[in-house]
Amino acid sequence: MNKKTIYLGLFDHLCCLGVARCLRNVYRRSSAEWSTMAIQSRATVEDVARLAGVSAKTVSRVFAQRELVAAETVERVLAAAKRLRFRPNTLARGLRRGGGTNVVGFIMGELSNPFYYKVASGIEKELAAHGYSLVVATTDDTAEGEERVADTLLAQRIGALLLIPVGDDQSYLEGERQLGTPVITIDRPARNLAADAVVLDNRSIVREATSRLLARGHTRIAYACNPASVYTQDERLGGYREAMHAAGIANTEPWEVRRDDLDLPAAELIHELMARREPPTAIIAGNNRMTVGVLRALAGTARADRTALVGFDDFDTADVLGVTVISYQPEELGRRAAQLALARMADPGGFIRQETLPTWIVERGSGERPPADLETA
Repeated sequence: MNKKTIYLGLFDHLCCLGVARCLRNVYRRSSAEWSTMAIQSRATVEDVARLAGVSAKTVSRVFAQRELVAAETVERVLAAAKRLRFRPNTLARGLRRGGGTNVVGFIMGELSNPFYYKVASGIEKELAAHGYSLVVATTDDTAEGEERVADTLLAQRIGALLLIPVGDDQSYLEGERQLGTPVITIDRPARNLAADAVVLDNRSIVREATSRLLARGHTRIAYACNPASVYTQDERLGGYREAMHAAGIANTEPWEVRRDDLDLPAAELIHELMARREPPTAIIAGNNRMTVGVLRALAGTARADRTALVGFDDFDTADVLGVTVISYQPEELGRRAAQLALARMADPGGFIRQETLPTWIVERGSGERPPADLETA
């Protein structure tokens, strides 16, 4: 008896148990074909039921409503499923019920920004604790990308959609929301769409940061941001203007550096700002990328240690560099958004909610510098 005959006999025995079905024909090929990779058919619910000695309906119930099945039966079904490498088709199960799946989609901007993946981490941890999985898609911070990836995710019949809006119109999601898919926005409220949101306290904290600089004697305080045409920057710029106006500085436009070109290096904007005949003595950076741009532009110059700097968003090494920042917990943004999504999936009714999470100033030295003229007086 040769090895081939032994292998065929073994697989005949396994096929009787419902294991490795369809492999028999593979091993009946000529010896010259034995070196190619064989692809095994996926096991079905019926295969698991046959091996576990239960009905197919019982197997389905184990994966859908395990608490309704006896513990000994659950153990036997799971052991059979593991032996057959069986995975339940959660997408198909959700579609048969006419609803979504236990997968939640999250649309965010570019992967290189730490803010986004920290938010995603908070979402994933909260969803995992409730038996849901997360799939992430990126927009490259473009409105076109946002709608495109939203359509792709919704076509998968996800249970809920979470997104950080980029475009100025999310009305394209209203029809899906009316069909029962919860839509939760993060960091920025949706526009032209009734949706729950989790945002930060942007306005009052920037007003406070600007007021602190004013109290230290600064009057030439610049506000720099890129992108500018988003809700968060509208709010932050509003807080900056309120503090400046309260101090008697009515015209802040000369000190506002706002762009909507992500390909433009932040340091280049700051170089232009500092080249003025009367440059600012303090800068408030609207996000972490702009803060890094300020540091790069001032590095090695006489103004590096004489220009006050407050940046929105904490970042790695900010503490080492002594950068004063406006901080918050991005993971908490994600966690709270996930909680809203879970609540909406459980009960789609109720009023629209918008939660505002706190922000605070972390003083590390750069934001506490006095104006250069007072420093030398």
